[in-house]
Amino acid sequence: MRWNLPNLLTWGRLLAIPLLVAIWLVPGDPAAVANRNLLGTAVFVAAAITDWLDGWLARRMGVSSAFGAFLDPVADKLLVCAALVLLLWLQRVEPLVAVIIVGREIAISALREWMATMGARRSVAVSTLGKLKTVAQLVAIPMLLYDQPLFGVVPVREIGTWLIYLAALLTLWSMAYYLRQAWPHLRDAG
Repeated sequence: MRWNLPNLLTWGRLLAIPLLVAIWLVPGDPAAVANRNLLGTAVFVAAAITDWLDGWLARRMGVSSAFGAFLDPVADKLLVCAALVLLLWLQRVEPLVAVIIVGREIAISALREWMATMGARRSVAVSTLGKLKTVAQLVAIPMLLYDQPLFGVVPVREIGTWLIYLAALLTLWSMAYYLRQAWPHLRDAG
């Protein structure tokens, strides 16, 4: 593995996961929930920004690598899954929504790996639908982590809840799309 700025950002995203969880799990003043919400939201947003930034820098600097291409989606999925489990623990997301999103991440990752062994990984490449799902998740999750009205008036939790439901719907839709794309290869593999 070559050490470069994009890979370091990806590693930073991975290291942000225990920090994100610790913000709520480390004992402290129960009255400081608003502070935990703000700090946790900031950590998640900073980590999510590195998802875009590391890819952009890798292309711009010409340092794309097989290791980076492997580690980046792993870091993304772990960050989202950890945040969903945390939101589940905080009772800010419905269990079914978390199961749909986490289950799809596992299933599609496994499908992509299997398709790669068959030389057909391109048939399950990231689609526009998958990108829309990611955007809905990456907007909903910080709203649910923040969990309080913004400027005293914007109903952040309610908006985040609707967006996470939209993300779950897009999750199912994109999974169906990827399975349909892979079906000819799956059928022929017997």
